Amino acid sequence: MHIDPLEKKWLYITFGMVGLFLGAIFISALISGIHPPSNVETIDSARLHLSEEFAEDNLGVKIQSDGSIRVTMVAGRYGFFPRHITLPADTTITFRWASIDVLHGVHMPMTNMSTMVVPGYVAEVTTEFPKPGDYPMLCNEYCGTGHDFMWSKVTVVDKQTWERQHPSSKGDES
Repeated sequence: MHIDPLEKKWLYITFGMVGLFLGAIFISALISGIHPPSNVETIDSARLHLSEEFAEDNLGVKIQSDGSIRVTMVAGRYGFFPRHITLPADTTITFRWASIDVLHGVHMPMTNMSTMVVPGYVAEVTTEFPKPGDYPMLCNEYCGTGHDFMWSKVTVVDKQTWERQHPSSKGDES
């Protein structure tokens, strides 16, 4: 089988570009800390409001006994609940979501946080916010006619302000 030298050059260029693009995707994902979700936990969406973790009184920011911060939220037509939360900068935070109705997506522009919230499953993402500011939390999966209004807001404050507001969060750091 004979391949013309000019065709060989174009094949090399094509495979080289494909390799370059794939390499760029993998390197940017590695540098940005983007990885596929690995937490597979199921929950009964119909009885979500009766579960301990996702009951209405337990939603929001919780400081765990080990000093870590966990945010528990519910996605439902047409909003994320609670609608507004405040978190510290430069702190590892674990978000846990459950859907009460249909498939939703959670995306926070200017961060590496994005996940799908599938009914019947708990979505978990661990992230950090490097600087204070207001971050919108948007639904990026079409979930019905009120999809455009499905949002929440995360306010990130510096660590010293957080510790003044939440004295119980001090401690476990050396």
